[in-house]
Amino acid sequence: MTIAPAARPAFDTTKPLAIAVMAMGGQGGGVLVDWIVALCESQGWAAQSTSVPGVAQRTGATVYFIETLPLPPNAPRGLRPVLSLMVVPGEVDIVIGAELMEAGRAIQRGFVTPDRTTLIASAHRHYAVAEKQMPGDGIADAGAVYAAAAAAAKRFIGFDMAVLAEKAGSVVSAVLFGALAAAKVLPFPREAFEATITAAGVGVAPSLRAFALGYEHASADLPADAATGKSTATPAAEPSESPKSATGKVFPALKPVGHAGYDALVARARATFPAATHDMIGAGLQRVVDYQDVAYGQEYLDLLDRMSALDNAHGGELKGYKLTGTAAKYIAVAMAYDDVFRVADLKTRGSRFERVRTEVLAAPDQPVYMTEFMHPRMDEVAGSMPAALGRFIESRPNLFKTLDRVVNRGRRVKTGTIRWFLVLYVLAGMRRFRRGTLRHGNEVAHRDAWLARVRAAAPNDYALAVELLTARRLVKGYSDTHARGQSKFDKVMAGAAKLDGRLDAADWVKRLREAALKDEDGIALSGALKTIDSFV
Repeated sequence: MTIAPAARPAFDTTKPLAIAVMAMGGQGGGVLVDWIVALCESQGWAAQSTSVPGVAQRTGATVYFIETLPLPPNAPRGLRPVLSLMVVPGEVDIVIGAELMEAGRAIQRGFVTPDRTTLIASAHRHYAVAEKQMPGDGIADAGAVYAAAAAAAKRFIGFDMAVLAEKAGSVVSAVLFGALAAAKVLPFPREAFEATITAAGVGVAPSLRAFALGYEHASADLPADAATGKSTATPAAEPSESPKSATGKVFPALKPVGHAGYDALVARARATFPAATHDMIGAGLQRVVDYQDVAYGQEYLDLLDRMSALDNAHGGELKGYKLTGTAAKYIAVAMAYDDVFRVADLKTRGSRFERVRTEVLAAPDQPVYMTEFMHPRMDEVAGSMPAALGRFIESRPNLFKTLDRVVNRGRRVKTGTIRWFLVLYVLAGMRRFRRGTLRHGNEVAHRDAWLARVRAAAPNDYALAVELLTARRLVKGYSDTHARGQSKFDKVMAGAAKLDGRLDAADWVKRLREAALKDEDGIALSGALKTIDSFV
């Protein structure tokens, strides 16, 4: 179906309308650009698109550029305008960001100006490499982008379009196309936009559903903008600090699940620990039981019992039982460390395969194969061995190096094939032997030494004990990431030992932790430790 050009106000036929689209791979940026070009041409406009691809999915997203304008009514047949091939800062009428930080990048590059540009962006995030590399929470402040967008754009339309795309079973480009139609910056009727999607002939039904959702949400924002010309948007909530299950869900309270062993642990926890700590204990208990077994959950509660007794003995009620709540979180983190068995377990779970299929919008009869990159070191291999055998290998450097040359290389593993799935599935099943491995023995010794330090500090300095517990957030991840985090943690604990008896010990341990989270190489932490050395 073709929609004939509608009657519209006169439009400058000598100056093209410039549109920039910023999108990453998989977000349908190319499809969106094709739709816009086809739409304009169907309405009697000339249009041209170009693109500058980035170097990677997140470190350099593609910038698409469209110039379009109506041809004069009396233009000779075959007359075509000369259009630009590149985005020019300050000369862009519409900027479309398929993700929030792409909108921020457009603002930084000068594509968005308050006298001219309508900015349309999805509020969801795909984290940049720099954000992921940070040892702590390196996520950039979304609020800063919202503030910049409100100041830099003539009109800003922003909401979470990824959620709507998922609801419609489509991709974010279709929602963006709907928001573009609702913005009325292109003088074409809604039916012309929909006809363009239909004419493309690919994924028509879900794309039209997503388009409609985008149109409705953008239209809902527009009336409030009449006075200022700017729309408002609410930044996404900050990520939770609560321990999560393997599926990423936060368990809000201690609840039985119908498993006798687990339910007995829940009953014990509810009867033993203050109500203020139940949410965190519920999350931690689920995590450690999912990680190993019910007996491991019993061990978790045993460790918490000792912390709770200290908390009660030293004014915990007046402090909101912060010692117990913090211990509930970080003891669970310490007990559910990432090892070979855990990685194999997570990669072979049915829920993971279903999640990936949902994310890539696979049809029921469409096969989906995942390729994992694995790079085990001999450290991980020896750690997964029985403790005696692992120590035997580690104590012989030449043998260790020889074996490391064999295993320490990258492998691309296709978990959708029977061969590799079975290998990982069997490896995941070996978690029942985890307690007898070298790695587990090392982790338990490290954990117990840490908790002994906390218990020693609590009677004299409650705040210091809490900070020593919180320092455990430095230890996370797998392989090299875990080794770097544990090294920083050990340095913080060594620095804390020098502060015993000082009234500001807790403040300094907090500073050490924050310094350790600032950079991967530990430069800030080294500087903070030198400062401590200068006055102790």
